[in-house]
Amino acid sequence: MGEPEAGSEFAIRAAAAGPMADAQYILPNDIGVSSLDCREAFRLLSPTERLYAHHLSRAAWYGGLAVLLQTSPEAPYIYALFSRLFRAQDPDQLRQHALAEGLTEEEYQAFLVYAAGIYSNMGNYKSFGDTKFVPNLPKEKLERVILGSKAAQQNPAEVRSLWQTCGELMFSLEPRLRHLGLGKEGITTYFSGNCTMEDAKLAQDFLDSQNLSAYNTRLFKDVDQDGKPRYEVRLASVLGTESALHSEMTSRLKSYEFRGNHFQVTRGDYAPILQKVVEHLERAKAYAANSRQEQMLAQYIESFTQGSIEAHKRGSRFWIQDKGPIVESYIGFIESYRDPFGSRGEFEGFVAMVNKAMSAKFECLVASAEQLLKELPWPPAFEKDKFLSPDFTSLDVLTFSGSGIPAGINIPNYDDLRQTEGFKNVSLGNVLAVAYATQREKLTFLEEDDKDLYIRWKGPSFDVQVGLHELLGHGSGKLFVQDEKGAFNFDQETVINPETGEQIQSWYRSGETWDSKFSTIASSYEECRAESVGLYLCLNPQVLEIFGFEGADAEDVIYVNWLNMVRAGLLALEFYTPEVSSWRQAHMQARFVILRVLLEAGEGLVTVTPTTGTDGRPDARVRLDRNKIRSVGKPALERFLRRLQVLKSTGDVAGGRALYEGYAAVTDAPPECFLTLRDTVLLRKESRKLIVQPNTRLEGSEVQLLEYEASAAGLIQSFSERFPEDGPELEETLTQLATADARFWKCPSEAPSGQA
Repeated sequence: MGEPEAGSEFAIRAAAAGPMADAQYILPNDIGVSSLDCREAFRLLSPTERLYAHHLSRAAWYGGLAVLLQTSPEAPYIYALFSRLFRAQDPDQLRQHALAEGLTEEEYQAFLVYAAGIYSNMGNYKSFGDTKFVPNLPKEKLERVILGSKAAQQNPAEVRSLWQTCGELMFSLEPRLRHLGLGKEGITTYFSGNCTMEDAKLAQDFLDSQNLSAYNTRLFKDVDQDGKPRYEVRLASVLGTESALHSEMTSRLKSYEFRGNHFQVTRGDYAPILQKVVEHLERAKAYAANSRQEQMLAQYIESFTQGSIEAHKRGSRFWIQDKGPIVESYIGFIESYRDPFGSRGEFEGFVAMVNKAMSAKFECLVASAEQLLKELPWPPAFEKDKFLSPDFTSLDVLTFSGSGIPAGINIPNYDDLRQTEGFKNVSLGNVLAVAYATQREKLTFLEEDDKDLYIRWKGPSFDVQVGLHELLGHGSGKLFVQDEKGAFNFDQETVINPETGEQIQSWYRSGETWDSKFSTIASSYEECRAESVGLYLCLNPQVLEIFGFEGADAEDVIYVNWLNMVRAGLLALEFYTPEVSSWRQAHMQARFVILRVLLEAGEGLVTVTPTTGTDGRPDARVRLDRNKIRSVGKPALERFLRRLQVLKSTGDVAGGRALYEGYAAVTDAPPECFLTLRDTVLLRKESRKLIVQPNTRLEGSEVQLLEYEASAAGLIQSFSERFPEDGPELEETLTQLATADARFWKCPSEAPSGQA
C-alpha cells in the first residue's frame, strides 16, 4: 500500500474520532516554553572543540529524524508538511495569511503550539507519557491555512498530497490511536500493526537464541497464502542486505526457522538518515581530543553502517574510558521506554559541555560511592564484585536530539558492559534549571505552608536526587549470570537469598539481559529502584555535606526531596490508562509505586486527601509527616529496596512482576480511591514544558552558536534553520521511507498480504 489518500479506508477510520479533543489530548496555548542556555559553556570551548561539538551535533540532529519513523505512521508526513510550510513562510508571515483565512489569534497560536509540539517530541505523541496530542482548532480552518499557504502555491500537488495523507490522522482520537501501544492497545511503529504481545515475546526469544540485540531492530509480520506468519527482523544500518562486504553482520542476514516460525533478518532501516549521521561522525573524528574519542567514533560509524550493536558496545567501551572530556556526547539507539515490549531503543544523540562547579560535587560523590554502596540494604554478594568508578559530570547541553530531554542519564544500557566495564553518569544542569523551575500559583496538591519551602529547595533537592539516582541507583546491584560455558559469577554454595533464607534458585542465562527477561516492566522497575536508592541515601548526612547542606538546610532538602516524590506519585495518575489498565511512562509509574509503599507504611507518614479547591472544583492534598521520615519511611523503603534488588539479581521474573505490578495497580479502593483521584489530577494537570535548543552553524572555519526566543515560534524557527543545506531532500527521504512501510499499519485485524 502506498500513501493513503483522503477517502481511503485508512483515512475514514481516522476521521471516526469525532469532535474537538478534551484537554488530555491537546497542548494548551499557555504551555511553558524555555530556551536552553549554553552560551557561556560554548564560549569557553576552543575552535577545535567547537568543530568537534558542531559535527557531533549535526550527526545527532540527523539521527533524531529516525524517531519520526519510530513513533507513528503519520509522524514523518506531519513533519514534512510543517517543515515545507515554515520554510516558505516564517510564523509571523504565516500568521497574516491565517488571520486572513478567518482564524482567530487563539486558533493560530494553537496551531503554532501544536507544530512546536511535533518538533519537540519528534512526532505527534508526547515523549513523556506516550499520549497523542492533536491540534486545538477546527480541522477545516487548519486545512485552509495549509492549502492556501505559500508552500502550497509553490508545490500544490505535493502539499495537498501530504495533507491528504496525514490530515485525518493528525486529528483522529479513535481509541486505539490515543496512546502508543501494541496490537489493539495502541499504535507503535516498532512493530507492524498486526503484531501482538505474543509476537513480541516470540521475536525476543528468537533474538536471544541468536545472541542478537533488539535495540536497533523493528519487527514486521506478514502472513503467507497458507495463513502462516513470516517475521522480518530489520536492523538499522546504512548498508542493505545486498552488500558484498563481509562483516560480523553479513552472516546473520538470512532466513531462520524458529519454533516452527519463519524469521528473516534484514538490515537497511533508516539507511539514508544513518548515512548522514555517519558522514558527520567521520568529520567529527578529525577534531577528536584523543585516540579514545577517535576509536569510539570509528566503532559508532561501524555500528550504524553495518547494523551492529556489538560495534556500538565497543564504541561505548572507549566512551566509558574517555574520562572527563570537555565535550561529552553519546549517540545511538539507546532508551527502550517507548517500545511497548521494552527492548527496542529510540534513537538519541546528545552533545554537551562540562559545568565544572557542579561536576566537582559529583566527583566527591563518586569518591564516596564505595562507602555509600555499603549502606544499601542488601547483602554484599548482591553488589558488583568491584565498583568501577565512573565519570560523573554536570553538563550544559548544546544538543539533545530524540523525543525528549532528560534531567540525568546513566549509560550505556548494556548490562554486560555495566557489570564489567562500568558506566558514566551525567546530570544535565541547564535542563534542570529550566525544566524544574516552578511558579507558586501552578503548584498543585500541596499545603500552603509547604509551597514556599518546596520552591526554595526543589532545585537543590533534585540535584541531590539526580546524583544519587544515576550514580548509586542505576550504578548499583549485581546480576547473577551463568555464561555460555556454564560458569557462574556467584558462589552457588554460599550465597543466600535474604528473602527466603535459601540458596539462589534462579539467574540469567547466556544471552539473557535485564531488558529481555523483564521486558514490559524492566524500565519502570529499574527507575523505581534508582528513585528509591535516591530517597534512601539522601538521609545520609555525608551525602548532603557533599552538596553543601548541613543542619536545618539539610533537613529541609530531605523533606522536600521526599515530599516531591510523594507528590509526583499522585501526579503520575495522569500517565495511567484505566481502559487498558496500563501505565504509559516508566518514571511516573515508579513514583506511584513508591507512593503506595510509603502509604502502606502507615502511622500517618503520608496521607492523600480529596478536597474541594477555592474554585469549587475537586482538589486533593498530599501531606508528609517530616518527623516520621526516618522512623517510618526509611524502614519501609529498606524492606522494599531489598526485595527489588534480590528479585532483579536473581532474574526472578514471576516474583518481580507480582511485587511490582501489585504496587502499580490503580483501583478505587478506599481510603485513597486512586481512580477517582485520577480525574482530579487530569483536571489540574500542567503540561510539560517545551524546550528550545540552539543550532550551530559553520561559517568558514568558525562555528557560530544560533539562539532562539523561548516561544512556540522560536522553537519552530530553530527547526526551520536546522537543516539549511538539505531540508527538502530530508523530507522527501522521510516520506519515502514511511510510504515504503505504510501497508504494515492497516487495521490490526487485517494482516498485510504477503506481497513485498
